Amino acid sequence: MSEVLEVKKAGKKAKSQIKYSKEQYLNWFDIMYKVRRFEERTLFAYSQQKIRGFCHVYIGQEAIAAALTSAIRPEDKLVTAYRQHGVALARGLDANSCMAELYGKSTGCVKGKGGSMHFFSAAHNYFGGNGIVGAQIPIGTGIALAEKYRGTDNLCVTMFGDGAARQGALHESFNMAMTWKLPVMYIVENNKYAMGTSLERTSNVHDMYKMAHGFEMPSEQVNGMKPEDVHEAMMRAADHIRKGNGPYFLEICTYRYRGHSVSDPAKYRTKEELDAYKAQDPVECTKDFILENKIAKPEEIQAIMDRIDVEVEAAMEFADNSPLPLPSDLYEDNYVQKDYPFLS
Repeated sequence: MSEVLEVKKAGKKAKSQIKYSKEQYLNWFDIMYKVRRFEERTLFAYSQQKIRGFCHVYIGQEAIAAALTSAIRPEDKLVTAYRQHGVALARGLDANSCMAELYGKSTGCVKGKGGSMHFFSAAHNYFGGNGIVGAQIPIGTGIALAEKYRGTDNLCVTMFGDGAARQGALHESFNMAMTWKLPVMYIVENNKYAMGTSLERTSNVHDMYKMAHGFEMPSEQVNGMKPEDVHEAMMRAADHIRKGNGPYFLEICTYRYRGHSVSDPAKYRTKEELDAYKAQDPVECTKDFILENKIAKPEEIQAIMDRIDVEVEAAMEFADNSPLPLPSDLYEDNYVQKDYPFLS
């Protein structure tokens, strides 16, 4: 971890190069600020007990969500873990339905039945949000198998955390994906801690991209604090996959500024470590880069922030005013026939 941290500290001093259009930089800032603001208001609503149960926010990891908007296609499939509000917003789910789902309301993206960990939207090719640690890894592998069976050139982005990477299903999935050359982009969002346990305490392999070497799967380590770096790595991986070469594994080194969940005080890490990563904050650094290089005017940035502030506040009001699911909704959206005798 210290080696990656030193790289990021050094990267702070280097002058970045303008490699993309104004529109692209503003789009990245737009999604990152939206995720940040949405998550900040989520924490506020949780403090008011309007949101209950498990809740894991994406604050600090927004550059990954931003890159998802530019590096993959809408037709591609995506499946991830339970720290997923930001990924869902990046995939196109609207703030109203996401916030309503957190509130457990019937207007939520899964009708108030999923909560924080189980967003879903077939219209956006978004397959969750999965609460079981590591379960999305074989699910994403299976979705990729379906795409290959259908003969499309779509891929399945399969995201998981550094803790979930310890599940045996990862090795089974990697083996199957390489053997059958499945179109799957595996991404480990390495935020350094599985709940409160550091990466160094769970494995002798600290550079997680090396886990793919035993399967001869191409892989690389990526700075997850810059949307440009994540975008470029995802583009390389997607190009490799779409050419029929099989899976690709990205270790995206990122950091969560908050605890594992809202109930976690995160006392297992130092203030110095947290401050070092906050110096590389993807939202603030992208904004500073845009302004320092005169890519956009301050009033343009402020207009984006003002619009998103209004959007997120409206989402909270929408969730507040939405109805709770009806008791009868318990029998809807299940994999059974409604006219079965035992339900009559």
